[in-house]
Amino acid sequence: MSAAAPSGLRAYLAVTAAYWAFMLTDGALRMLVLLHFHTLGFTALQLAYLFLLYELMGVITNLSAGWIAARFGLTSTLYAGLGIQIAALVALAQLDPGWSVAASVAFVMAVQGASGVAKDLSKMSAKSAVKVLAPSGQGALFRWVAALTGSKNAVKGLGFLLGAALLATAGFVPAVWAMAGALTLVLAAVVIFMPPGLPQGAKGAKFKDVFSKDPRVNWLSAARLFLFGARDVWFVVGIPIYFYSVLSDGSVEGNRAAFFQIGTFMALWIIGYGAVQGFAPALLRARDKTDAQITGLARLWVGLLALIPAMLALLVALAGAPAPWLTGALVAGLMLFGVVFALNSALHSYLILAFTKAERVTMDVGFYYMSNAAGRLLGTLLSGLSYQLGSLPLCLGTAAAMAGASWLAASRLQRISPARLA
Repeated sequence: MSAAAPSGLRAYLAVTAAYWAFMLTDGALRMLVLLHFHTLGFTALQLAYLFLLYELMGVITNLSAGWIAARFGLTSTLYAGLGIQIAALVALAQLDPGWSVAASVAFVMAVQGASGVAKDLSKMSAKSAVKVLAPSGQGALFRWVAALTGSKNAVKGLGFLLGAALLATAGFVPAVWAMAGALTLVLAAVVIFMPPGLPQGAKGAKFKDVFSKDPRVNWLSAARLFLFGARDVWFVVGIPIYFYSVLSDGSVEGNRAAFFQIGTFMALWIIGYGAVQGFAPALLRARDKTDAQITGLARLWVGLLALIPAMLALLVALAGAPAPWLTGALVAGLMLFGVVFALNSALHSYLILAFTKAERVTMDVGFYYMSNAAGRLLGTLLSGLSYQLGSLPLCLGTAAAMAGASWLAASRLQRISPARLA
């Protein structure tokens, strides 16, 4: 296997470091907003509204970010993502506790919308850079994308824990200011030390080229949409609020203890998810597998994924009232969901880069992550709605249905013959 050029490796490391810093603040901000506004009395559906524009802007951003990167270069979109996140954090620190619920929801939705733009500019830049910078050789692309994605999710998991800890110790506004300051230092360092190696853009790039004519990209994007919807339908609102209702006694100290426990669970889930993603090439023995075999694995693992929330939904419905054994079973079951979900996500992240060509990478990756964001948007809305209508069993049942839809899309992907691509 050929080694990566030193400048290419340095560029990859710089992109990874910037992406880590961004995702640390992204995870912390998610937990800060969720727990802070829950303690202010927001309902499950109102909490979901806080994140809807975040996810909607992700859909819009990813659709256009591929063209923007192709036109202006990956470095520009990476810097823009970091800069917008800093501005969003500074704006959120201006939130006035005296505002009405409607005004607070509208303001936080707008700020979260800006953060959604920032996240997907950064994500598209980092993931596209892997295709350009990865060395040639057997399995190298899968290993590099797995390392970036896995480490990113581990860092985001630490962000969940950091957000909960900052809320419990420093309070909402000081925590937001601290994150804005730290991210500003990171952006300055990345601008100063970023080596050459990333594409600089081409004036001839057209927006219409964002839409892929490759059916593999389109079906993989559909599978991705339902895969992430299956996670976020319980992850965003349902499980945090359910655990809060079980763990908190309503006192100040009880709230703080619940914050730490919920934040720890969310952090460990994301960190474990990231670790499994990082080791996915070895766990799946992907080094010696063809793309067709890896596509078959994507279908197999999402089918297994659908069974887990279905069984958990049945368990919670039959158990009735919350109990310590039920909480333990949910934690174990959702951790297993995380392992299987991580393998699915890693397979998808490799396949989108395997299916695309270097000259189209930002376009296809942007379209694919638009579908990812659409799944998160749908999952976020259904998380608040299903929890409010049917509590946790309906959240988990909806997750099973969405994973089943992802299996159907992956099945169609597997049936595409090479002749159709000619």
